[in-house]
Amino acid sequence: MRRMREEPRGSRPPGARPSAFLLRRMTHEDLPAVMELEKASFTNPWSLELLRRELGHDWSVIFLLEEPIEEGGRRLLGISIFWIVHDEVHVLNVATAPEHRRRGVGRTLIEATLAEGRTRKCSLATLEVRKSNEAAINLYKSFGFRPVGVRPNYYVDEGQAAEDAIVMVLDF
Repeated sequence: MRRMREEPRGSRPPGARPSAFLLRRMTHEDLPAVMELEKASFTNPWSLELLRRELGHDWSVIFLLEEPIEEGGRRLLGISIFWIVHDEVHVLNVATAPEHRRRGVGRTLIEATLAEGRTRKCSLATLEVRKSNEAAINLYKSFGFRPVGVRPNYYVDEGQAAEDAIVMVLDF
């Protein structure tokens, strides 16, 4: 499984306002940029093949959050990968580029993920989060997610002790 890398401090000037975010679904052309973001965000990133497979599943949704750049084009800030299974949203992966953390990227991605679930008449959202990832746990709690269980030794990183996952649920 994956561990978040340390985020850089002071990556945004004090008082700077977040720029306009652009949300869209991932396409095959986005694979190189998404792989870069995965590698920058996690010590054990998703593989190219796994991302490719997710793009082919009817139940899988991958949102990209971007911002326009001065030179033209867009910069990838974060991704959300989730499944819609019957009336449930299963959040699999939320990642923010380390240099863009603390800008509301994760919050915007979770909002969009939950909005998609509501649009599709889902009644429940679930996810797993590292027990040590207090920032993510607090973010999820701010949306109303509540812890309902623990998956022991869910995250296994090479050369590191296994870590439990907290299972969280949100009722719509």
